[in-house]
Amino acid sequence: MNSASSPSDPLGLRDTLDTKQGPVGIYRLSRLEDQGLGSVSKLPYSIRILLEAVARTCDGHIVRDQDVHNLAAWNAAKPAQLEIPFRPARVVLQDFTGVPAVVDLAAMRSAMKRLGGDPRKINPLIPADLVIDHSVQVDRFGDRDALQANVDLEFHRNRERYEFLKWGQQALANFRVVPPGVGIVHQVNLEMLAHGVMLRDDEHGPVALPDTLVGTDSHTTMINGLGVVGWGVGGIEAEAVMLGQPIYMLMPEVVGFELTGQFGPTVTATDVVLTITQILRQQGVVGKFVEYFGDGVAQMTLANRATIANMAPEYGATMGFFPVDEQTLHYLRDSGRSDNQVDLVERYMKEQGLFRSADSTAPQYTTTLSLDLGTVEPSLAGPKRPQDRILLSAMKSAFEETLKAPVQQRGFALTESQRAQTATVSSPPSRTEPKQNTKIGHGAVVIAAITSCTNTSNPSVMLAAGLVAQKAVEKGLKVPGHVKTSLAPGSRVVHDYFMKAGLLDPLEQLGFFIVGYGCTTCIGNSGPLPEPVAKAVQDGNLVAAAVLSGNRNFEGRVNPLVKANYLASPPLVVAYALAGRLDIDLTKEPIGLDRNGDAVLLKDIWPTQDEIQTAIDQSIKPEMFVQQYRDAMEDNPRWNAIEVAADDLYAWDEQSTYIQEPPFLADVVPEVPPIQPVRSARLLALLGDSVTTDHI
Repeated sequence: MNSASSPSDPLGLRDTLDTKQGPVGIYRLSRLEDQGLGSVSKLPYSIRILLEAVARTCDGHIVRDQDVHNLAAWNAAKPAQLEIPFRPARVVLQDFTGVPAVVDLAAMRSAMKRLGGDPRKINPLIPADLVIDHSVQVDRFGDRDALQANVDLEFHRNRERYEFLKWGQQALANFRVVPPGVGIVHQVNLEMLAHGVMLRDDEHGPVALPDTLVGTDSHTTMINGLGVVGWGVGGIEAEAVMLGQPIYMLMPEVVGFELTGQFGPTVTATDVVLTITQILRQQGVVGKFVEYFGDGVAQMTLANRATIANMAPEYGATMGFFPVDEQTLHYLRDSGRSDNQVDLVERYMKEQGLFRSADSTAPQYTTTLSLDLGTVEPSLAGPKRPQDRILLSAMKSAFEETLKAPVQQRGFALTESQRAQTATVSSPPSRTEPKQNTKIGHGAVVIAAITSCTNTSNPSVMLAAGLVAQKAVEKGLKVPGHVKTSLAPGSRVVHDYFMKAGLLDPLEQLGFFIVGYGCTTCIGNSGPLPEPVAKAVQDGNLVAAAVLSGNRNFEGRVNPLVKANYLASPPLVVAYALAGRLDIDLTKEPIGLDRNGDAVLLKDIWPTQDEIQTAIDQSIKPEMFVQQYRDAMEDNPRWNAIEVAADDLYAWDEQSTYIQEPPFLADVVPEVPPIQPVRSARLLALLGDSVTTDHI
């Protein structure tokens, strides 16, 4: 036991915790309360985790004793407007936003060499993982060759970038690259990268600490569903953290969001998160933490929590946090984590008062909101913003109103004559189908995509989509030819459980073939529309539609020819693909006709909760996660075939139009010159409300 203070532990918090792996160090939060620094046991769980990081990294210089005192005294009613320095335990990067950080590391190595130093000393000081997931595009779809064709194009288009990242993987310490085709960064983070509790070594031995992170993607918050504190930051902030610097942030307000009751029989996690997004947008939670509690949380699966946490950027919060509890441990076991790791998470979190249970002391929040899950109804959101929720029962009338509404009200401002416009999709004959001429109008669904980290990590909605497809195929329903269908799972585990459940084949029969394992339609990698469909949309100047299981639907994001974009659960994506249009009330009107010419309603092909749970229980096994991530990381022929020089320095190519050595390190000198004032700076952009990076 180490109760006395020391230079590396000025507050005397370090102690010992026994685990299956042996004794480990622990910085006890209870001692801060014992020292009279604040009611730590009543703080929100997310604030306690920040407090642990500040207390553990307190060095009297960058992180001061006063910073610990300030945060321990966090006032729920009105947190003090004081900065705190937060040092996360790790960093997660995706390939587009992560490349600049790796370029800077490579440039620092080159500069170190020019200064006569050892370039091998330039590495991330804390673990950094880069997941290549944003590069695959849906060029090919609708057949079994789509996955291979899209992967071929991905590697061809990104050869230089992949060679650079492969160099970084072999040259840099504390840096790992997850190859293309493994999955979406946030799902990979949830299923493999996250630890829950991490171990680090100091001068006394191993130390346990909560898993915390920042990531260079806004939906890093998905990991909050696992009880991990983390959020998205800019590349410069992430790079600073990689180099050992803290993030400076104002002590946040924490909104407690109580969830009660249970989902209705036709409600999905997607419907819940769209409802929560609407509520929190109206409340205003920008710059705040949201922390979920209540009886509804206790019975909620971790996959559903992750769906809700994922969309924190859409409801405006810094985080949407779910504290660790029994469901967290259950998920860690089911996703293939070792017994030792699960034991470490359980013992550490309980010892630190970070484990939520029915008898836990209720935290004090800045304000509280509540939602009875039993009141949630099936919904979509759109056509331009994720917070604009529409009940499924109101979709037909809402879309018709949107066509007439002014642009200022997020409508399309069409006149009566314009609303009557149609166009013809002329499809050439194929080996199995004759030439077809299909008339489409406004609201024609031209993209139906099961995509995005928000939903593809959630077996309940993914298997629900497969069951809808299975029932539709049994009744003889088909997807109209003008709909571009795609299935982009967030990890290869999804393929495995679809196969085991026997649901991949019916999805493929409706055109939902796997097109890639990565972030596709949701970030605009939907690929081009088929030429006949694109021509019809342009000829008729139609407000064509996309229905996707994503989190972003801003104008122009999904596809430049698709003006109306609606977020929906995966089973509703399948439903709208079958309908082929938005101007239909799926709660009352037939989605199609069966083989006998009889009307089929959506309720006729919608699975029950028991059917979904049975599919989950029978098809998902822990060994799937272990095998897929082991094989994908180590047995990845295309990635392994990329040849790069085993050199400590990156070989800059002056002819490259993509990766260049940044000039700000070209003339670096050992002695840092004084900072000069910035003069004659100009305003680059003055922006209004609801402007995103997509618009910029």
